[in-house]
Amino acid sequence: MTMSPAIEIKPLAASPATIAALRDMLIEVVAHGGSVSFMHPLRPDDATAFWTQSLAAAARGERTLLGAWDGDVLAGTVTLILDCPPNQPHRAEIAKLMVPLGYRGRGIAAALMGAAESLAVDHHRSLLVLDTAEEDGAAPLYEKIGFTYAGSIPDFALKPHGGLCGTRIYWKRTAATAP
Repeated sequence: MTMSPAIEIKPLAASPATIAALRDMLIEVVAHGGSVSFMHPLRPDDATAFWTQSLAAAARGERTLLGAWDGDVLAGTVTLILDCPPNQPHRAEIAKLMVPLGYRGRGIAAALMGAAESLAVDHHRSLLVLDTAEEDGAAPLYEKIGFTYAGSIPDFALKPHGGLCGTRIYWKRTAATAP
């Protein structure tokens, strides 16, 4: 399915409305089993604190949070982490790719990933890395858009509703030239 032409992808900045939309999205994704570092039930205050801290890191240039907007509705998000150790100035990490249930299947996740990769190139990052849950993760999407499977780590994290879950590690070279 193709993405709606009304969807606009742009960097997110801290505002009460944006933080509330991110909070609600995170709570929904975790409640439906999304393995994005949180356990169910996720308290709204904890979700708000996470996004407030993430957006503060973005304001410092350590990361960029991208949002897919359908008018005034946040239809997805992804984070590009740029704050890497001194010996890794050539790479960035993809984190927190999330699309609410009602917006899935419309190409929003792939569009967010494409925008994150373009942003990585703009920041001279020649390598992207990410991880996803072995069970019900986004592995098919990542493989479809050119990420290479590097391997799995068993029992890496807890599933949002309990029980251990392995993680799959992926990487992708970008069009950027390494420093």
